[in-house]
Amino acid sequence: MSETIIPIAGVIGSPIGHSRSPKLHRHWLKVYGLAGEYIPLHVEPDDLAQVIHALPKMGFVGVNITIPHKIAVLNLADLVTDRATLIGAANTLIFRKDGKIHADNTDGYGFIANLRQEAPDWDPAAGPAAVLGAGGAARAVIASLLESGVPEILLANRTRPKADALRAEFGTRLRVVDWVQAGNMLEEATTVVNTTSLGMVGGAEFRVPLDGLRPGTVVTDLVYNPLRTHFLAEAEAAGCVTVDGLGMLLHQAVPAFERWFGIRPEVTPELRAAALA
Repeated sequence: MSETIIPIAGVIGSPIGHSRSPKLHRHWLKVYGLAGEYIPLHVEPDDLAQVIHALPKMGFVGVNITIPHKIAVLNLADLVTDRATLIGAANTLIFRKDGKIHADNTDGYGFIANLRQEAPDWDPAAGPAAVLGAGGAARAVIASLLESGVPEILLANRTRPKADALRAEFGTRLRVVDWVQAGNMLEEATTVVNTTSLGMVGGAEFRVPLDGLRPGTVVTDLVYNPLRTHFLAEAEAAGCVTVDGLGMLLHQAVPAFERWFGIRPEVTPELRAAALA
């Protein structure tokens, strides 16, 4: 009698206790009545390669990757998608039946899918996008905005060289603005994105002046703890269309779940509730 093998997925990070990914994937496994497990794994950088190569032998079909491993896993993969290469990081690994490790980045997909669901009238071609921050999340946001047809991206970061490096990489549709002028660039933008950790619970305050925001501008914050950041509250008061950061987390999980468990799940109000529980 052959034993039924239950597929296992998980999320790898250091630390990992804060991750909401287990709640999302377990919710979908339950809703769709699928046999499977999703496990958080705390893995230190020095152990990453050893752990990644051991997981397929333990029944894992793939894992999500979070801080600080998103760049390092690219070197451990046999196949890397174009979008993961462009972003320079991976958040999803698929362990294929032929033994190969496939690396992808679904952050940009999650970002755009969240905007389209929560701001259905959003038109990327309507004007420039202003992006605050130049870290890993910014790379995914910039790549996906350019692909969606945003004509220009105005980019400001607290340390200018990181922003200049992104411009050198992504090209002339990026215009770097000094951090002290970040408030002024909002006047030109029809889309505004905070990719920094400013405003997160326990972190530094978001201090960029927001009086340049115009009514109707689509404003989103990748911070989702708190769900309604100071940045989003101010934008809402200015008449902007606001989109919180939790939806990006929910939507980026969709392609991974489909690859691992064979069903394309939906992002629903029940899923949001499960993630916030």
